[in-house]
Amino acid sequence: MEEAAGGAPNPNPNPNAGRARMGQLPAQPPAKGRELFRGQRKESEGSVDFPTVEFEYGDTDSRGAELAELYSYTEEPELSTNRRCFEEEFCPQGVFGDCESEGDVLHWSRHNSFLLYQLGTFNAFLELLSMEIDNSQACSSALRKPAISLADSTELRVLLSVMYLLVENIRVELETDPPEWKSCRETFRTELSFPMRSDEPFALLLFTMVTKFCSGHAPHFPMKKVLLLLWKVLLFTLGGFETLQTMKVRRREELGLPPLPEDSIQVMRSMRAASPPTCSIELAEQQQKRGHRSRRPLMKQDSLDIYNERDPFKNDETGVDEEEGDEVDGGIEGELDLMERDALLPTIPAQRPPIERVSFPKGLPWAPKVRQKDIEHFLEASRNKFIGFTLGQDTETLIGLPRPIHESVKTLKQHKYISISDIQIKNEEELEKCPMSLGEEEVQETPCEVLYRAMLYNLPQYMIALLKILLAAAPTSKAKTDSINILADVLPEEMPITVLQSMKLGIDVNRHKEIIVKSISALLLLLLKHFKLNHIYQFEYVSQHLVFANCIPLILKFFNQNIMSYITAKNSISVLDYPHCTVHELPELTAESLEGGDNNQFCWRNLFSCINLLRILNKLTKWKHSRTMMLVVFKSAPILKRALKVKQAMMQLYVLKLLKIQTKYLGRQWRKSNMKTMSAIYQKVRHRMNDDWAYGNDIDARPWDFQAEECTLRASIEAFNSRRYDKPQDSEFAPVDNCLQSVLGQRLELPEDFHYSYELWLEREVFSQPIRWEELLRYQ
Repeated sequence: MEEAAGGAPNPNPNPNAGRARMGQLPAQPPAKGRELFRGQRKESEGSVDFPTVEFEYGDTDSRGAELAELYSYTEEPELSTNRRCFEEEFCPQGVFGDCESEGDVLHWSRHNSFLLYQLGTFNAFLELLSMEIDNSQACSSALRKPAISLADSTELRVLLSVMYLLVENIRVELETDPPEWKSCRETFRTELSFPMRSDEPFALLLFTMVTKFCSGHAPHFPMKKVLLLLWKVLLFTLGGFETLQTMKVRRREELGLPPLPEDSIQVMRSMRAASPPTCSIELAEQQQKRGHRSRRPLMKQDSLDIYNERDPFKNDETGVDEEEGDEVDGGIEGELDLMERDALLPTIPAQRPPIERVSFPKGLPWAPKVRQKDIEHFLEASRNKFIGFTLGQDTETLIGLPRPIHESVKTLKQHKYISISDIQIKNEEELEKCPMSLGEEEVQETPCEVLYRAMLYNLPQYMIALLKILLAAAPTSKAKTDSINILADVLPEEMPITVLQSMKLGIDVNRHKEIIVKSISALLLLLLKHFKLNHIYQFEYVSQHLVFANCIPLILKFFNQNIMSYITAKNSISVLDYPHCTVHELPELTAESLEGGDNNQFCWRNLFSCINLLRILNKLTKWKHSRTMMLVVFKSAPILKRALKVKQAMMQLYVLKLLKIQTKYLGRQWRKSNMKTMSAIYQKVRHRMNDDWAYGNDIDARPWDFQAEECTLRASIEAFNSRRYDKPQDSEFAPVDNCLQSVLGQRLELPEDFHYSYELWLEREVFSQPIRWEELLRYQ
């Protein structure tokens, strides 16, 4: 169980070690056979064994799956306890366990959730939860125990489970809902978004539980349930990805900006995964190339290329040469025709109905974009070349420039894209220059604005706490004595004594960690996207603290594993999932049934988590040269390239974006050795017309003062937070009382124990301090 516990990073993690015990992967071979095993692994990681993953990205998984993940398999015996308590205490009010199918359970669960909310029980549960959070006796008892188990969080788990069921069931909208349910849903959303009885929204209480847990003051808190509830509360109050797209379109209309060139959600859903060659002739040709390559003499390479080709997290024994691996798996060099793909790839039953796709015309899926900054740089270089001087930010005057430059500027302006963030930054600059003439800014009281204002002063602690838990739940992490224990709400009071019980608990622990990663990745992505739409500096504030808390190397460490094994992991026991276990007799579990898992092609939550983490990494590094250099310094290229083996279009797109932004820093030899990846970037990622990302000639590729870049951004963020959220009397433009009698006559609130130490305060602060007369004269 020590290996299952979350912990600090391991410099040379072996993600296959734990899975070998579960029968999913072969154990590590002896040293003499490692070369043969290494060759077999390369063959098995080829594209033939990896069919296209039919995965539809969305806000959440199916409703049944989301409810099932609330309960761990260790909690299954408590269901019978719940029934006994119900029959003893609530027998005049209803029945328990009379549903005949899983659909009936989900239906009546949703019906009872609306009924409970209409009766006002959520506020009662909220008060009980606050009492349990402040229960110092339970906290001190948990701190004294050498090992914490499920029994230490019984009351908290019951309250959080009921509140999660209320939020999740009411959040999901169905066409058959009666009008009173729709009204109830909007009332509940408003109640969660805007604080009514307290000064903070409900999400802030859950964030406080997270920080209290990570600080070590409440190790018995059931973190999985807290994080799941926090994610669903944010999803309910702020809105999902389609809601975000609608809000973005409406905001652009309000600002008078042109409409978006395309719907990014629909474009990504319609993209096909890049398919490597699978014909036997092509594979034979690749093997012949490998044979020739092995006999080729060593070539001298640039030191930077060698630096970036090596995988820093792998030792020399188990490492695979990146360039040779490209020849084996064929890269992602193009797309097969649908008919050819269906004929070549093995048929595997999908867990969802086929996704309806839109066929693209011949061309690129994304319309090119050009920033105002790009046009200014282009004209600056052209004027220096043809005229010998520049005109600053003037993009209209073209006198003296040749005709082709005129046509180029015209084309650039046709594809010019002004983002909402550009408008917000410009408005901030004007407010900073003319605070008196422009007056106070009118800020809309949206749920996102209320949440940011409530989180503002403790936001760094919230981000650090979330990343600590994410590190502990990462499959590449190894237990250490100083790491936090995230397994308090999954470990039973009595540890398993049989092999079967150990296997069941091992699956439960792995599933527990996967659910934690899923919830943290989803809520972080939601926060970043909503804050960016609400105001760019809110987004930048969260992003900067994530970067300062080492979020970038943490995500790279997460992907430094066999991603295909993670995505196809079978850490589930379907007969123990809720609501199946409530309406069916449980069969006798065997080692074979536990090892078999389910029949799904992939694990939805793990693929969902991977895409979320890639999207977070993209948001942290986009247009940030200092953070892009972090990707280079941490040698992320080989790690990201291995993730391209997952043949899912959306995941490949975000991996290619991350490779594109650092290509100019990787050197010519890397680009030459990875032409298939370069071709995929051209084909999949949006183009910037004058972006020389593939050649390293861009003006932004020059040596850069990266620390100054982050400091400048931080100064802008602090100015924004100070202007909008500090108290008015702290402003330098607030009136000052210069009357001595008036100032001395003001009554100041002093602490109750001040009169006990008054004489000591006088001695320390007044009598013992020398009078600096020169300071007084200086201000006359």
